[in-house]
Amino acid sequence: MKVLQTVTVAAVLLAGVTLVLAGASRVYGFQRTANWGYQPEQSNDKAEFAWSRLSYTSSMTSYGGYGRGGYGRGGSWSRDYPKADRQFLIALKRLTRVQGRATEQVVNLSSDDIFNYPWVYAVQVQTWSFTDDQAKRLREYLLKGGFLMVDDFHGSADWESFMNGMRQVFPDRQVEDLTNKDEIFHVLYDLDDRFQVPGEQYIRSGRTYEKDGFVPKWRAIRDDKGRIMVGICYNMHLGDAWEWADDPEYPETFASMAFREGLNYVVYGMTH
Repeated sequence: MKVLQTVTVAAVLLAGVTLVLAGASRVYGFQRTANWGYQPEQSNDKAEFAWSRLSYTSSMTSYGGYGRGGYGRGGSWSRDYPKADRQFLIALKRLTRVQGRATEQVVNLSSDDIFNYPWVYAVQVQTWSFTDDQAKRLREYLLKGGFLMVDDFHGSADWESFMNGMRQVFPDRQVEDLTNKDEIFHVLYDLDDRFQVPGEQYIRSGRTYEKDGFVPKWRAIRDDKGRIMVGICYNMHLGDAWEWADDPEYPETFASMAFREGLNYVVYGMTH
């Protein structure tokens, strides 16, 4: 009975997060208009977890934002940034006991600063490229215990482009499909019944997929002990679901699944 009550309470809290997020735009001063020079203020508050987003050199020279809003960006790495990050951090605070910093951190591979942030999120990874030194630094970061979550790339062409960069980092490690038995789907929420989470484009198109990415895939690269180092969310757009969770036109069922998955990946990455 206690387990059932706990699960029920967690489900109610998660459903209520979208209501809280409706006020997030006012709290953080977000606007649903393009502001190409915008850079958010980053907090220096001490915390046990800091959400960090990977900035990388992209094959795209600039990114103006998809959907009905845009925030100042310098490349495809910054899609949905910073609103998706901030809204995810609100969910992290309300639904876990993780003491997270209130604002996100941007990190890159040009220095050792990434080693200060054990969990990193990256998007549009079909466009990334690395120098030899950057690939080496990312490999060392992951082998030393870092965790990388990648999201928002779709279809066969995107996969091959993503793997071009990933092979620079790990030329000899295999990518595997995750199954319901994998612990990452059970560290906080039981996610046996996962489904494809679309981006905001779903509101206009009614499609959960983009390009030829019809089937969602949860994949991973592991270290020698079996720990997941790279969590690969392919043919889905979790970041858009976080960003648009406060929009009444975006279905709550997608936003809730996106938050559950992201929270599980954070808890797994910080405990393994």
